[in-house]
Amino acid sequence: VVTGDGARWIDPCVAERCPDAERVLDGFHIVSWMTDALDKVRKRLWNQARRDGDEKTMKRMRGVKYAVLKNPGDLTGRQEEAFESLRDTDPKGQLYRSWQPKELLRTLLKHPLEQARGELNRWVFRASHSRIPEIVELAKKIRRRRPDILRTIRLGYSNARPEASDNRIKATIRMAHGFHHVTNLIALVMLRCGGPDIRPPQPRT
Repeated sequence: VVTGDGARWIDPCVAERCPDAERVLDGFHIVSWMTDALDKVRKRLWNQARRDGDEKTMKRMRGVKYAVLKNPGDLTGRQEEAFESLRDTDPKGQLYRSWQPKELLRTLLKHPLEQARGELNRWVFRASHSRIPEIVELAKKIRRRRPDILRTIRLGYSNARPEASDNRIKATIRMAHGFHHVTNLIALVMLRCGGPDIRPPQPRT
């Protein structure tokens, strides 16, 4: 099994180097496609409101900038207040209609395969007919990657652990700034990421 994002260049590499591998996509990257598209919608609507001199819509757009990208359960109090007015953020409700498929896509990844298959088909159909350019374009990518997405749901693999290790290594490199030898950095990385729980002796009371 090979996990990763949806970049097209990965496919020929996997086919050449690992011809028997099954390609899956990390769930985080799948949702990030949707949040990127959602932010593009917000920016387009904000720019349109700025050109039209619509200060009210511009203010609302600024208020929901971060709220629309978060999961509803992770909102702060102020973001939750801004989120409640999401339906009326722009005159045609495009931002709210773009947020809905984001949540549908995020939740269907957690459902059993057959249920997710039907939900994904409906998601692609609705997104394709949304008349919101950014969401229509994303629907093409989701349709193209539908087999990989379903395989991801079936196998349940993700890049969470490797990416967590990668972040820990990056943090270690920042800590090691000023080391005279790279071997010291490598030793520190191995100490922090190697697995053994090494604790210094504690003084006796």
